[in-house]
Amino acid sequence: MKQPNRQPLAERMRPQTLDEVIGQGQLLGDGELLRRIVQQKEPVSLIFWGPPGTGKTTLARIVAREVEAEFIELSAVTSGKKDVEKVIEHARQNWNLGLRTILFVDEIHRFNKAQQDAFLPHVESGLITLIGATTENPSFEVIPALLSRTRVLVLQPLGKDEVIKVLKRALKTLGKSKQITPKALDYLAEMSAGDARVALGNLELALGFDEKITPEVVRTAAQKKLPGYDKKGDAHYDVISAFIKSMRGGNVEATLYYLARMIDAGEDPKFIARRMVIFASEDIGLAGNGALALAVATFQAVERVGLPEANYNLYHCATALAKSPKSRETTDLMIAAQQLAKKFPHSQVPLHLRNAPTKLMKDLGYGKGYKLAHHEEHKVAAGMRCLPDSLAGRTYYQPTEEGRESWLKERLEQVKAWRGHASEEGEMLSAKAYHAELNAEGVAMPPSDWNDEGE
Repeated sequence: MKQPNRQPLAERMRPQTLDEVIGQGQLLGDGELLRRIVQQKEPVSLIFWGPPGTGKTTLARIVAREVEAEFIELSAVTSGKKDVEKVIEHARQNWNLGLRTILFVDEIHRFNKAQQDAFLPHVESGLITLIGATTENPSFEVIPALLSRTRVLVLQPLGKDEVIKVLKRALKTLGKSKQITPKALDYLAEMSAGDARVALGNLELALGFDEKITPEVVRTAAQKKLPGYDKKGDAHYDVISAFIKSMRGGNVEATLYYLARMIDAGEDPKFIARRMVIFASEDIGLAGNGALALAVATFQAVERVGLPEANYNLYHCATALAKSPKSRETTDLMIAAQQLAKKFPHSQVPLHLRNAPTKLMKDLGYGKGYKLAHHEEHKVAAGMRCLPDSLAGRTYYQPTEEGRESWLKERLEQVKAWRGHASEEGEMLSAKAYHAELNAEGVAMPPSDWNDEGE
């Protein structure tokens, strides 16, 4: 009696040649790198970077087969130092016999620095050709020395039409093409999110449920692919970056889309709320002076209420921040003030602003001439300078025309007149103009557009 093939469908359908591979045209098209490597039969060390189900293992096996090299596979999750040593010793034996060895390391990003270092001399000598596979950005997860000795090839998720091609080929191979409706096929492709392995796995489950596969059968039998979102991986940073930049650009629809993705993927809602608190000051500032209060209130609501009810608070706040007038003046002012303090760290505080807790200090003039603004006309200390003598004329705050800042601009002009500001301290500069002034003086300025993690 013939034994049934117990291999998963995805394994049975694994392509054996480059021509059987569906998708990844940017690597496999005529004249593209991977196809040239195979055609020339001269393997080079590679890092395949892409999401699950895009063919990293398949391509590594095909390369080994086409260049006539022995294929040895290790998983960085389960393999240790002894496993690597065994592979290297086996590769030496192959070398002595004139045979090539391709070592495929799945999830290579899980190997620590010392483990990755161990490959270097053997890659350099040509003893092994290393092909690593990773779902994480190799720029951060693979040591520079190893990166410099490999080529990084980026694999993309399969498009919907490509996934359908994979499914149709499997159905033809199984002789069951007539058992599935077009809508069910389409639904399977949608559920896979570009992961061929998920699509084939769901197809296999559905085939075991009913003779006729409809969308309803797929919905019952299949498992929807979980969001491709690792809270410590690239997606975490990419999606939060898109969320921030969408709010910054005033695009409410995109803002809420990325918010929904983060929540659906299980992102910490306090992380999202915390980013909005920062955004309220960094990108809105005084242009929408209530933004910070709203963001802080949202953070508190998330802490006290929790999901799912706190969804209302998160969506409320994100919508408001996206619609709010934007101003980077506060951010620019902060940077300018930091640079001023850095350049003049020892400038003397004017005597009238100094604390005078003793008679000696009072006799020396500490606090003399200080004006309490509350007791002055217009509540403004006219004629009282606050910057050190060495920094006279270094004023650099000028509100923008955005939102509430337009009102502040008028208020500032009034205060200047009341204080005699213009005649005493010179021309008012914008923060950006002040940045340029400091740059011209040779003071290094940090970028004003910080990254979305606040670093």
